Amino acid sequence: MLLNSHRLLIILTALLICFGFKATAQTAPAATTTISLSPEDQERGLNGVQRNFFFRTSSEGEYQNAGYFGQRLRPYLAGDEDALNNLNNYRRQKWLHLGERVVFISSVLVYSQQVLAKDEQQYFNSVQKVAVGVAVTSLLSNVFITRNTNNHMIRAVEAHNGSLPAARRVFQRLAPTGVGLAVAPTGQPQLALRWSLR
Repeated sequence: MLLNSHRLLIILTALLICFGFKATAQTAPAATTTISLSPEDQERGLNGVQRNFFFRTSSEGEYQNAGYFGQRLRPYLAGDEDALNNLNNYRRQKWLHLGERVVFISSVLVYSQQVLAKDEQQYFNSVQKVAVGVAVTSLLSNVFITRNTNNHMIRAVEAHNGSLPAARRVFQRLAPTGVGLAVAPTGQPQLALRWSLR
């Protein structure tokens, strides 16, 4: 009896695994899907608003929310290393943005708590000076954090669409993948360009 229950358990586990893999294979997006951002999101540039992107695929007509970190777009970019790198950069920048917001709100709360800490209100003691300095530094860092955040998402979609065989253009293939400075054997600085075949 115990042996039969073990066999039944193994058979049920095998069936669940088979059906589970089949279900994920059916729901996985096609590798040749073209992704387009909403017109408002395509116009975002440097220092643009920090809200979710909306996208649609070539097979769907309605725009979908990509999620705060772009997590709903990730399955469509699977296998495209350049697009995933840009999406990871976008996620990193969003985490930095959240961290900056937490630091700013915390410093404002510390300042507020210090105002009402004693019987008489104090507006500029040493703790409050530090809180104001942290808040100002946080706001200034926000400028640098959000400067290219939106561009990372746009680059991820462009990299995915550019890696599709039907969407490749001559200039996309010829664009260098790396730019830097190198020193010639004579000691002169030179511009170094690197290309990778796509």
